[in-house]
Amino acid sequence: MPRLQAQEKQDVTFEQAFRGQATDIMQPLPVLKGWADADHYLEMRRDAASGRMQAMKVDARTGKAEIYTAPVDGPSVEVRNRDIYYKGVDGNSIRLTNDTLEEKNPTLSPDGRYVAFTRNNDLFSLEIASKKETRYTHDGTDVIYNGWSSWVYYEEILGRPTHYRAFWWSPDSKQIAYMHFDDTKVPVFPIYSERGQHGYLENTRYPKAGDPNPAVKVGVVPVEGGNTVWADFNEKDDQYFGMPFWTADSKQLWMQWMPRSQDNLKIYSIDPKTGAKKEIYSENQKTWVDWFDDVPFLQNNQGFLLQSDKTGWSHLYLHNMDGSLKKQLTSGNWTVKDVVSTDEKNQIIYFTARKEASTRFDLYKVSMKTGAITRLTFGNYNHIINIAPGGKYFITTYSNLQTPDRMALLDNNGKVIRELGNSKGNKFEQYNLYKPELTTYKTRDGLVLPMTITLPVHMQPGKKYPILISIYGGPNAGTVYDTWKFSPGSQWWSQEGVIQVAIDNRSSGQLGKTGMNYIHRQLGKYEIEDYMDAAMWLRSQPWADPSKICMTGGSFGGYMTDMALTYGADVFTHGMSNFAVTDWQLYDSHYTERYMDTPAENPEGYKITSVMAYANRYKGVLRMAHGTMDDNVHMQNVIQLVDKLQSLNKPFEFMLYPGERHGWRGPNALHASTETARFIYTHLLDKPFPATFNAK
Repeated sequence: MPRLQAQEKQDVTFEQAFRGQATDIMQPLPVLKGWADADHYLEMRRDAASGRMQAMKVDARTGKAEIYTAPVDGPSVEVRNRDIYYKGVDGNSIRLTNDTLEEKNPTLSPDGRYVAFTRNNDLFSLEIASKKETRYTHDGTDVIYNGWSSWVYYEEILGRPTHYRAFWWSPDSKQIAYMHFDDTKVPVFPIYSERGQHGYLENTRYPKAGDPNPAVKVGVVPVEGGNTVWADFNEKDDQYFGMPFWTADSKQLWMQWMPRSQDNLKIYSIDPKTGAKKEIYSENQKTWVDWFDDVPFLQNNQGFLLQSDKTGWSHLYLHNMDGSLKKQLTSGNWTVKDVVSTDEKNQIIYFTARKEASTRFDLYKVSMKTGAITRLTFGNYNHIINIAPGGKYFITTYSNLQTPDRMALLDNNGKVIRELGNSKGNKFEQYNLYKPELTTYKTRDGLVLPMTITLPVHMQPGKKYPILISIYGGPNAGTVYDTWKFSPGSQWWSQEGVIQVAIDNRSSGQLGKTGMNYIHRQLGKYEIEDYMDAAMWLRSQPWADPSKICMTGGSFGGYMTDMALTYGADVFTHGMSNFAVTDWQLYDSHYTERYMDTPAENPEGYKITSVMAYANRYKGVLRMAHGTMDDNVHMQNVIQLVDKLQSLNKPFEFMLYPGERHGWRGPNALHASTETARFIYTHLLDKPFPATFNAK
């Protein structure tokens, strides 16, 4: 009888898998909008009378809900039609600038009196009440930027969320710190657009591995104007500056500094009045050191918190303001992920970590006094945490590979107050759903690493099935977690008979910085060998078709796929590579040299990690795709590999996406997914390609 019931379960249809038609397999969890205060969370609920979504303020202890009246929004600024507009608390907008040049990154001062911005690569501010404009710099050009990032800083150091902004208000609104960039010596990389009759070139100052970097200096200027006070660094040194942090009293600007080799990180305290610097912290590693995303200061200058992986695992350290170590708060062969809240009154820090298992995240608290650590989450689940201000309560969205997402509210002792939601839909039990399994594989040198395997739902004894391995593979960017990952598209491929696999290599984060250190000066070598070891184990299984072992990925995952079909050609038979690096000499300086050093310092490392070095081994079927205007991983990468394969008279598939950057959007995204499906049907399933995929 159970067998008959299993056979009666239904499959998802094409429309459900790829066109968004409802299945009711899953249902939405409550929509939370954070916390109103330490005791009330915000939940969006549908009003029965109007049908509109309404924000509700819910008492964490009792569950009592009332309509939430949001506090009056503070003032804000935005760029509209290339000018700055100020929106006051009354909701009225005022135009602050009116000129032909575009203002960028308008940012209100903490006291709301001023707005700072850049225009034509110079730094300005404007007093809102009087509309008086102050210009701080006068040397902005097409290669000199004030408060506006050079490309490599935007991409690799300050980060894309900054939108190129490289200036920071002091907490007292009396000073602005900013970075000054000189890109004169940075080589120009041309990106061609085919648009229009003649096309055009987009030129970017892009330092590739070993190239000159931008010259950078850090300055502080008074809000009323005047001379910039430059921090006491030599602008001509080959160095990097990380994200700066003002102390709460605005008396110090803390700067992160590294030499170009990126194996030494220092934090300096800068006196904004004189530019004098004082070393607060220094960390050396034989491989590389990563920037600190944040340096949380304790109140009343009681110290600061650092998260460092200098022992081989990421842990928390409490320091005095002079930099001396007060206490190491966590230790062991496990990884702290994030500090999510600090309760200074009770001397408690709340943080997430991969402590119970490297494939799961839990919430913990640690005493700043005793160092005692308490796990606050429960079960063999992966937890995504939303904590209340001060840490009195938290909400977890928890799941594992076999358990759909659920949501619960807990107190700061880990006691469940109530369950808030279950994503299992009304028809969950009516479908014959795939069941991913978490397992491990062993590398040739004895490391044990995780992977997930999803077998076909209609698996037949004795039949062999193609394997599709989806990876990324970059440092500290694992994809194997014990968490719910259902998607209708994956369900479709399981129904069609594809074994779907995810694999993490030694540098993925599962083994902390200890695992990442292996790849130093040979980025890609250990990673592809780990994937080869996993694939060899997969090939040996009775359900695997060893003639159809396919890898797919984008960016670093595209590089791994190209390596799989060349370096690993005796193991992998098929590959779909998207916007891939093919030779590390072609990628940017800061990212590449962190792991590889410069080409002059490490010529052998660059040689043995280039896809082109193994093109003569290529066999099987490789499909490559790239956007013609990719400004991150230049199309140059795939063109050089195409040229090499053609010179060797090797067959391959190649797709260009005109005008696309690093990834696909809009109609091209649909086309790319359709071509992926075509590849799977043609080369892995040996089935006719369904015409339904071609419909828009």
